[in-house]
Amino acid sequence: MMQDPSDLFAALGQTHRLAIFRLLARRAPEGVPAGEIATAVGLRPNNASAHLAHLARAGLIRGERDGKLIRYRLDLAATGGLIDYLALDCCRGRPDLCAAAARRLHAPGEDVMSDKSYTVLFICSGNSARSIFAEAILSREGAGRFVAHSAGTRPRSELNPFAIAQLEKLGHDVSGLRAKHVSEFQGPGAPHFDFAFTVCDNAANEDCAPWAGQTITGHWGVPDPVAATGTEAERAVAFAEAYRMLKHRIGAFVNLSFDKLDRIALQKAVDDIGGAQAVPVA
Repeated sequence: MMQDPSDLFAALGQTHRLAIFRLLARRAPEGVPAGEIATAVGLRPNNASAHLAHLARAGLIRGERDGKLIRYRLDLAATGGLIDYLALDCCRGRPDLCAAAARRLHAPGEDVMSDKSYTVLFICSGNSARSIFAEAILSREGAGRFVAHSAGTRPRSELNPFAIAQLEKLGHDVSGLRAKHVSEFQGPGAPHFDFAFTVCDNAANEDCAPWAGQTITGHWGVPDPVAATGTEAERAVAFAEAYRMLKHRIGAFVNLSFDKLDRIALQKAVDDIGGAQAVPVA
């Protein structure tokens, strides 16, 4: 049974608690360490802990110990119950009052995606390696069915030479690749995206405007190969591993039955791909 909605709204009625809730929604369904949450929303650890405890008492989030860390994640059932309350109780199910929520209440199977070409955006803080890998992989793996783009959230970025070398070694055409800012894909005239994936935690933690339309989003975080240290060979291994993880996930993605899955099932499949441990690719 859902907790008193007034308690839930009260828990969210504070700037930092709402920022934490929105961060965990962007990273759902995975858990985020308390320290990372504090950094992302600009709080001291003790203040962040107090806000996290408040949200947990309200039942909106839950913490789970992972070794020495505590990871917090959104309670999806509680969040869904709150949205249902707004749509069905407060708005009486009227689509003119709660249009976005009404779309969520469609019965499974009513919103199956048609068999068509899908446009996908991969986002990272810098558009230099991981998102570039993803764009190149999907362009080749999904040729004819997917149009792939990538972008970064930093004001300026450049293609990483190790990333380009890795792509060239594996036979990718790199002639059309360039570093781009996410603003190129926002505003009038921007393409509509069927899917948008963040491939680094920093980008997922940023409070960006939601995508227009019914874009399905996901977080497929991959360790940053640019941050690798050591010899040139050791750094090359880090780039190869990032490529391998993304190739595994994108391979699973392109093989989904898009014409048979409704949006709820497709969102779950996208989340499962992001949460799965990548296995070696032959």
